Amino acid sequence: MKLELAAHIVDLHRCGISNLSAGMSRKLAAALAVQSGKPSVDEVTVEDLLNYLPARYEDRSNFLSLDKLNAGDEAAVELFVRTTAGVRVGQFRDKKKPPLYLFEITAGDRERVQKPVTVKWFVSGKGANDIVNWYAKKFARGTRFVAYGLWELDRRGQLGLKVGKPEELEILPPIDDGLFLPTAVAEDTPEEEILDPALISVHTGRVPIYRKLGNFSTKKLREIFRAVFDKLGDIEDALPKELLERQGLLGLRQAYEEVHFPPDNAVMPDYEMHRSPAHRRLIFDEFFWLAFAMRLLKGKREHEPKGAVIEISEEGKKRLATLLPFELTAAQKKVVREIFADLKGDRPMNRLIQGDVGSGKTIVAFLAMMAAMENGYQTALMAPTEILAEQHFRNAQRIFADTGYRVELLTGGLKASERKRAREAISSGEANLVIGTHAVVQEGVEFDMLGLAVIDEQHRFGVLQRARLKELGTNPDVLVMTATPIPRSLAMTVYGDLDVSVIDELPPGRTPIKTVVCGEDQRAGVYRGIEREIALGRQAYVVYPLVKESEKLDLKAATAMHEDLSNRVFPHLKIGLLHGKMKSAEKDEVMAAFAAGEINVLVSTTVIEVGIDVANASLMVIEHAERFGLSQLHQLRGRVGRGAEQSFCVLLTGDKKTTVARERLGIMERSSDGFEIAEKDLELRGQGELLGTRQSGLQSFRVANIIRDLDILSAAREEVENYLGPKESSAETKLLKKAAERRNAFELGKIG
Repeated sequence: MKLELAAHIVDLHRCGISNLSAGMSRKLAAALAVQSGKPSVDEVTVEDLLNYLPARYEDRSNFLSLDKLNAGDEAAVELFVRTTAGVRVGQFRDKKKPPLYLFEITAGDRERVQKPVTVKWFVSGKGANDIVNWYAKKFARGTRFVAYGLWELDRRGQLGLKVGKPEELEILPPIDDGLFLPTAVAEDTPEEEILDPALISVHTGRVPIYRKLGNFSTKKLREIFRAVFDKLGDIEDALPKELLERQGLLGLRQAYEEVHFPPDNAVMPDYEMHRSPAHRRLIFDEFFWLAFAMRLLKGKREHEPKGAVIEISEEGKKRLATLLPFELTAAQKKVVREIFADLKGDRPMNRLIQGDVGSGKTIVAFLAMMAAMENGYQTALMAPTEILAEQHFRNAQRIFADTGYRVELLTGGLKASERKRAREAISSGEANLVIGTHAVVQEGVEFDMLGLAVIDEQHRFGVLQRARLKELGTNPDVLVMTATPIPRSLAMTVYGDLDVSVIDELPPGRTPIKTVVCGEDQRAGVYRGIEREIALGRQAYVVYPLVKESEKLDLKAATAMHEDLSNRVFPHLKIGLLHGKMKSAEKDEVMAAFAAGEINVLVSTTVIEVGIDVANASLMVIEHAERFGLSQLHQLRGRVGRGAEQSFCVLLTGDKKTTVARERLGIMERSSDGFEIAEKDLELRGQGELLGTRQSGLQSFRVANIIRDLDILSAAREEVENYLGPKESSAETKLLKKAAERRNAFELGKIG
C-alpha cells in the first residue's frame, strides 16, 4: 500500500506505519494541526508531516569503539551500563527551591576490557529525587545504549560526555550472552524507548534532530519519518520537468527524503546552513508558489471591473488644494499624481504608499479621500490601534472642517449606543469619511457607497481583513500605507500584488534626530537630559516594553517606573502614563493633556509606536532598547523630531548586551535611513520578526530566508514571469495554475 501526500495523518496506522497505533496517529495529527494552523486533525495530511523539517543535524556516522575514542572526538559510541549514581549538587539556602542532582552513568564496552567512560546530565525541579531513582532503574546494570556527542576529560581525568537530556541516549535491545547480568532492559522502560534493531541505522548515521512535536520525541519522529518514506510512493511534482532541469533542482520526493535523511555523501555543513540540494528545492518551491500567487492575484485585479468612477477636474484640484496647510514636497506631489491616475483609471486602484516616519503619507491619503468624496463616494480609513485611529479622526475633523463632509469614528472602545449610531450613519450614507480600527470590517457594518478604502500600517492587518474591507463597497479603490520601511526584496514578496509608491523625502524644517546608546551606569545623566529639555519648555517620552513587571524578564514595567519617576526622580514634574490596556477615554485624556503641554514626561509602552504627533516633544528615552527590533526602534524614534528644534533619542540598555544587540544599536546611532535600518533588521531577525508574520498575512517560510536565499528568490521570480508572461498560454502554465488552486498556501490568492 502506497501513501499519497494528501493522505490523512489519522489513517497512518492503517498503512502499516511501524509502532504507530490509531491513538498515536491522532495525537500526531493533533500536534501537527497546532503546528500548521489547521482547525481539525482530520485535515492534517502526510504533506504537513513531511514539512515538519529538522531543526538541525548530527553526524553520527563517526561510530567509534571505546579503544579508539579520544578526548575531543565527536562520535557515537555503543556502551553498556556498569554503575549509576545520582549526586545532589548545590545546597540552596532557600528550602523552597527544588534540589539539583547530577546523574552519572559509568559505562564500558561489551567485553569490559576498555577503561570505562561517564555520561552525565543534571536533574532538577519538583520530584527530582524520584526522577533520579527512575533513571537508576531505566539504566540498570547491563543496559545497552548509544551515546553521541563531544567526549572530553573531566576534572578526574576520566573521559566522559555531558548531555542536555537523557532522551539523547538511544537504548538498544539487550544481548543475551551472559557477559552482563541482568541482560534485560529495566521492566518499566516504555517499549517505544527501546530501539528496534532494524532502526539502528536511522539513529546512528547522519541524524535529523527535530523540535519536540507534542509528546513525540525526536527519536520517535525519526522512526515515523523512516516508516512513512518506506511506504510513500512517487510524489506528483507540480513543477515542470524542464524547469527542474533548467534550475538544477531535485525531484520533490528525493528532496523531501534527503532533507530528513541526508545521504552518505552529504556535505553536512551545507545541511546545517540550509544550502544542500534538498534544501534548495524546498526553498525554491516556497518562493515560486508565493510569487506565482501574487502574480496571479495582481493579474486578476488588473482585469477587475472598476467600482468607483472618480473624476478629478481642474476645479476639483483647486478645491483639494484648499485642504493643504502647507506646500507638498516633490515626493508627495509625485505620489499624489500616481494615485490620481489610478483613481481615474479603468481598473480598481491597489496601491501601497511606503514612506519613512514623518514623510507625510496621511495628508496624501486625505487628498485621495477628498477626491472620492467630491465624486459622491464614501471613504474609510482603517488603523491598527485605537490611539492612532483617534488621532486620524481628530486630524480629519480639523482638515475637513470647512468642507461639509461628515467624519465618523468607529472603534471597539465606543459605547454600544455610540457604535449603533455610527453604523446607522455609515449605512445611510450620512457619514462620508469613516475612521476606525478593525471594527470597521466587523459584522453589522454596511456602507451605502464605499468608493475608497485606506489601510494604515498595512503589515498589522491580516489579508482577510483587507479583503473584507473591499467587500464592503462595490469593488472600491484600495490605498494602503506603511511607515515600516521594507527592503525591496521583501516588499516584492509581501506586496507583490500592489503597485508601490515611495515618499522618500521629509518635509522641510525637520532637524535630524541625534541618537545615542547609554548603559545603566549612565542613567543619572539621562535623567539630567530630561530635566534640561523640560527646562527649555519641551517634552519627553520614556518608553518601556511591558505594562506590568514580569518575573521571567528583567524589564522595568511602565506602571512601576511611572510611580518611581513621579515620586522619586521628578516629583516636581507632571508625569503621565499611557498604555494599551487603558480605556479609550483615559487614553484620550492623557494624549490631549500631553499635546496641550500639561504633561512634561509621558511614560508609555509601545502604543505610541505609530502615528502620535506632538511637535514639542524633543526627547525619546527607550528603556531596554536591546529588547526591541531595529525597525520598531526607528518607529519609536520617529515620535520626536517633528518640529524645528533639535531632538534626541536615548537608547538605554540593561547591564547585559549581546554582540548582536551592540551591533544593532550601533546602527541606530549611525543611520536615520529607515530602509537601511530595515535591511539590517531583516538580516538580523528575519522577515517574520520584521513584519509580524501572523499579522501581515505573509506565510511563514519553513526553510527559506529572503536575505540568505536571495539568489533562489530571484531565480523563482524569473521562472514565474516566464510562465505567466511569454508562456502563459502553454500547457505547463495551465497545469501550474491548477496546482496553485489546490495549494493551501494560496489562501492569499483566493481571497484577493
